[in-house]
Amino acid sequence: MHWLAVVVEPELKDPSIEANLRQFLLVLSVSLGVATLSRVLSILRNIPYTLLLLLVGLGLAVVDVRLVNLSPELILFIFLPPLLFEAAWNIQWSRLKSDFVPILLYAVLGVIICIMGLVFGLQQLAGASLATALLVGASLSATDPVSVTALFRELGVDKRLTTLMEGESLFNDGVAVVAFNLLLGIALGIEQFDVTLTIARFGIFVGLGISLGGLIGFGISFLTQRFDIPLVEQSLTLVSAYGTYIVAEELGGSGVIAVVTTGLILGNFGSRIGMNPRTRLVVSEFWEFLAFFVNSIVFLLIGDQVRFEYLIDYADTILWAIAIILTARAFSIYSLGAFSNAVTKSENISIPGQTVLWWGGLRGSVSVALALSVPESLADRQEIIAVVFGVMLFTLLVQGLTTQPLLSWLNLLGDQPTRQRYTQLVAHRVALNRVLDRLRELIERQEVDKEFARYQIALVEGQLEELQEDLTKLQRSNPEILNFAAEQVRNELLAIESDTYAEFIRAGQLKDELAPLLQDVLPQENPA
Repeated sequence: MHWLAVVVEPELKDPSIEANLRQFLLVLSVSLGVATLSRVLSILRNIPYTLLLLLVGLGLAVVDVRLVNLSPELILFIFLPPLLFEAAWNIQWSRLKSDFVPILLYAVLGVIICIMGLVFGLQQLAGASLATALLVGASLSATDPVSVTALFRELGVDKRLTTLMEGESLFNDGVAVVAFNLLLGIALGIEQFDVTLTIARFGIFVGLGISLGGLIGFGISFLTQRFDIPLVEQSLTLVSAYGTYIVAEELGGSGVIAVVTTGLILGNFGSRIGMNPRTRLVVSEFWEFLAFFVNSIVFLLIGDQVRFEYLIDYADTILWAIAIILTARAFSIYSLGAFSNAVTKSENISIPGQTVLWWGGLRGSVSVALALSVPESLADRQEIIAVVFGVMLFTLLVQGLTTQPLLSWLNLLGDQPTRQRYTQLVAHRVALNRVLDRLRELIERQEVDKEFARYQIALVEGQLEELQEDLTKLQRSNPEILNFAAEQVRNELLAIESDTYAEFIRAGQLKDELAPLLQDVLPQENPA
């Protein structure tokens, strides 16, 4: 063993390894520390933790403290797959399916409108070169509304708005990456634009991504039926997120689309037929933490990468780009929203809802990664990076921090505090009733002194009466809470039915998952 120590010791003392490790631990400590404080301190809770981390990163950039060199590979291959997978895992297929038309319109045509608007506007108004206009347009066409959707959940905003915003972001990331790759050759002057060829290449990118994502997603779904080991199933989801992305990129497909497809399948199908409820909860909590962990690092590093001298140098172009992108997004959201309302049978997207979708179209990590991946050989590279960073900072800081006042002004704020209070009271009631059942069981089995048990029962029953009074008062002052209660019961019953079908599939008695029969039987809301 002595020779092994001799060989290993110099490696462990390598200054570069030690420096990189210290740098990583510093980034980790700062990002998680700030993110945690934002949730603990009440004064910071109204600011999404991602934006707070961005501000801290900007503060470090002001004093010229650079934590790490943020490369496009770090974002696209390390940070992006888990963020995409987590969002796809948690999005409900039923909600996504009901709004698939507007989501697809926003994710595909919205990206095209954004690119065309920036290409034309930057050339005509800002005097930018074709290469700059093309690559800025492609980089800024992807939305990253993570801070906005987190705010939606916290404030209890309508779930449909959250689904529309998350769904658009999931799919337009892939479209934007594909568009960037297609336009990069034109910007470098090594390719000519051809509509037929572009559509064909786009179809291949997307088709391969969906096919590989579907193959891996369904394969893991059926594999997890054969065992019930939470840690292994959790590890498989992590491997699938990174593995799907890498395989799709290596085979010439869209890694983003592939990961989204895999996440949708595993979250909506695989977790039902291959995981019991306990395992599904463990995996969901793991991905919730991982998304929090990755977002904490990403937004800190994005702020830390800002070069203020370049933002000042290209301030005119940045201001034009901000005006153009706001105009282009407004045109795409309102025009495509009107078209979707006209051709679909689902509930119309209201004008206030469309306004929030317009203002909530923030830019983030994907835009930064695409801008940083512009080759060094391109003369306009620094201008492209500066414009993308400038627009991104405006969307995150100005639009992100004004979303809550906009929601309030449009009367779209939900009743989340009331719902949270109601859920807490119901949880207390369920817990106390279980305590009563246990005390009565102990009396029947003669495992405890009867007088002691009856005294405890009397105390618990007194607490139950107080809880019931609080619930009654809450329901009287907030009649709409009854609809929420009915929705909770309905979702619970549907979950029980789906889990029962999954048990039959795991036992090999059913081959295909059955559609919930109660879906069309149970009322959507309380008829009262």
